[in-house]
Amino acid sequence: MNIHFGSDHAPGVRPGLRGIVAGAALIVSVASVPIFAGTASAGTGTVIATATTPFGKALVVGSGPYAGFSLYFITSDHDRTFGCTSKPVVTPVGTLLCTGPSNDTNAEWPAITTMGAPIAGPGVSQQRLGTIWRAGVGDQITYAGHPLYLFDQAPGEVTGEGWDEPSLPPWHGIWYLMAPSGRALPWAGTLTTTKIGARKVLATPMLTAIGWVDFPVYSYSKDTPAHSECTGACARAWPGMLTSGTPGVSGGLSSTKLGTLHTPNGTQVRYDGNPLYLFAFEGLAPTATGFAATGNGNGISLNGGTFRLVTP
Repeated sequence: MNIHFGSDHAPGVRPGLRGIVAGAALIVSVASVPIFAGTASAGTGTVIATATTPFGKALVVGSGPYAGFSLYFITSDHDRTFGCTSKPVVTPVGTLLCTGPSNDTNAEWPAITTMGAPIAGPGVSQQRLGTIWRAGVGDQITYAGHPLYLFDQAPGEVTGEGWDEPSLPPWHGIWYLMAPSGRALPWAGTLTTTKIGARKVLATPMLTAIGWVDFPVYSYSKDTPAHSECTGACARAWPGMLTSGTPGVSGGLSSTKLGTLHTPNGTQVRYDGNPLYLFAFEGLAPTATGFAATGNGNGISLNGGTFRLVTP
């Protein structure tokens, strides 16, 4: 695994707002990525392959000009409702475009598209592959129902992993690599603490377009230690804090209180028996040193349960 800082952009993939924090964004390169012979052309589907990354085996583009590029999905996309839209959005830091065709240099997260039915490479399920036609994008490839996107500056990188974008820009979701199983492939993560007002609460550091932010995590009153009751639309508004194993702890938290549970979306973190969630519409407020989360998800009721900030 090679770790370096970089600013050169690959043809057709432009990080846009990411350039604001290019000096701080960690770029992780995968040493070996399989590239399939042949390229996609008119009437020939794009190949979707796999590669071993520092987070595990993930989907990558297997053919064409973006061969070797990692593929991502966002938790806020669902059916024909997209968190990552193909129309420009006015934000406090300028007008931003989330997605467009694969070669759209103005898009933050260009869609991976195809000119024919996508083709499964080794380790990829053909049954999980599909497409969805989107105005301004074309035929975007989906996997397990999730539209797939590009982000990185070069093949073999995984710099889009774990971006949380609730409000700047407002894509209202978390970006993950896609495992061949069709589930999120998260990093291990870290559980720490932050202050919301004068209150000390549990939080997890997440990468955003304005740098690292400690986002508060929430519990849901309908849950039990062994089961999350937040599914479907609830899980899109309140994505679980996912992990690839066991997260680290800091801020005086006890590792003995950590736990996990398996959900349809991935392995969710628990603390002191509580399954933990992020809020897709978390507020960010300016501070003297940058931005801080506001904890505006506290006390929201949904489907007969209430989300609450979690104290250590």
